[in-house]
Amino acid sequence: MDIFGNRSLFQYINRTSTQGGRIRLADWFNTPLKKKEDIEKRQEAVRELTPLLTLRQDFRIVGLLYKGKITDEKEIADWAKISVFFRKKIVYRILPLLITAINALLIIVASADIISFNIPGVVFVAFAFSSIIFSQRITKLQVLYGKKLQILTTYARLIHIIEGMKPQCELLKQVKALVEGEKQSASKAVNRLAALMNALDQRNNIFVAFILNGLFFRELHQIMKIEAWKESYASDLPRWLEAVGETDALCSLATYAYNHPGYTYPQIATSFRMCAEAMGHPLMHREKCVRNDVTMQQRPFFLIITGANMAGKSTYLRTTAVNYLLACMGVSVCADKMEFYPAKLVTGLRTSDSLNDNESYFFAELKRLKFIVDELRAGEELFVILDEILKGTNSTDKQKGSFALIKQLIALQTNGIIATHDLQLGTLADTFPENIQNFCFEAEINNNELTFSYQLKKGIAQNMNACFLMKKMGIGDYLQNG
Repeated sequence: MDIFGNRSLFQYINRTSTQGGRIRLADWFNTPLKKKEDIEKRQEAVRELTPLLTLRQDFRIVGLLYKGKITDEKEIADWAKISVFFRKKIVYRILPLLITAINALLIIVASADIISFNIPGVVFVAFAFSSIIFSQRITKLQVLYGKKLQILTTYARLIHIIEGMKPQCELLKQVKALVEGEKQSASKAVNRLAALMNALDQRNNIFVAFILNGLFFRELHQIMKIEAWKESYASDLPRWLEAVGETDALCSLATYAYNHPGYTYPQIATSFRMCAEAMGHPLMHREKCVRNDVTMQQRPFFLIITGANMAGKSTYLRTTAVNYLLACMGVSVCADKMEFYPAKLVTGLRTSDSLNDNESYFFAELKRLKFIVDELRAGEELFVILDEILKGTNSTDKQKGSFALIKQLIALQTNGIIATHDLQLGTLADTFPENIQNFCFEAEINNNELTFSYQLKKGIAQNMNACFLMKKMGIGDYLQNG
């Protein structure tokens, strides 16, 4: 279906600005929703965000300001899981206070001429050098996470945008609840951590670090503050990141809906239906896109699509599959009207040989068909879309196998669409008049020119074009002679 990759549906819809949002949106493509209530919740959220252009633009701009690595977000989440080191030992908690008190006392005593100022100086230098004991461990933590945590400044702003939302629908209320807390707002807490990490970076100035460590053991004091933050908020950080990713992905879907005001949100049926009027492919130019209907109102039921080469069969399958996927994701579809029942979509539109697996085209397709049958036997509800079954075998074997497969799919109570060049498959409608309907895409030859309407018609195709095209291209001399 060209869901991922260059010039794909994902690339067309994806307007996320965070790695978490991108991953979440990709997950929605890979695992569409199956429950009616979940789809309706997401539809409501997308509808609510669609007119909020300023909010969506602000969110995207802030997210794009961060230029770090794509692994940073995961490393932040991993950092939150690591237990604290310094705060676990009481000696490290007391040490900064003790060092500060000793320095203060010595300076006071020296100021009263009770002792020489050389003594506070020697003690200061001793403290500064002794800080190296724990400084090496702090350096390791800083190298591992210091630069990664700079992303928190960006995320604090994104969280602040979420906190400022006034959601009306249930899903957006749930998302906002992820960043709400009793102790402190999530954005302030994240900003606090970012500020602590920035303060720790001052240790990179050796002169300043030497003085402050000698006086206060400042590095230890600073890392203890960061660990105190972790003890208070580390368990909240994953859900804050989840809220950012969810909002980012929802805004991406809302932007898609905003850019296509003529699209419609499908109705969700409680039993199998797949009915659409004037359905088109969202990746096709609207001036060139020929729209067609699809009608399936019961289970089991199959549409068998026949037609000439290039007449529009494969495009029709992809159009149906893509819009069905979008419907299950809770976003608007390229159709005037649509009603569907959410089932697991399984397609066989692009099967290929695998040299690495030493696997033939035909065997790869057999594995795909076995997967479909196994899923149905396990009780999974499927919507099956197949383009030219059993392409890798001879015509007689292919026809026999295709007949058997369609009969088995009907027996397993599933629904789908199958495109084929084999006109004999259309005769199955005589055997299963309540479960199979024939449609076709015709090619017309007028004035020695081949034309296509790309309009779906009832019945079995009557015109084929392979021989005509061979003659037209000068490779059909023997055809002319019979």
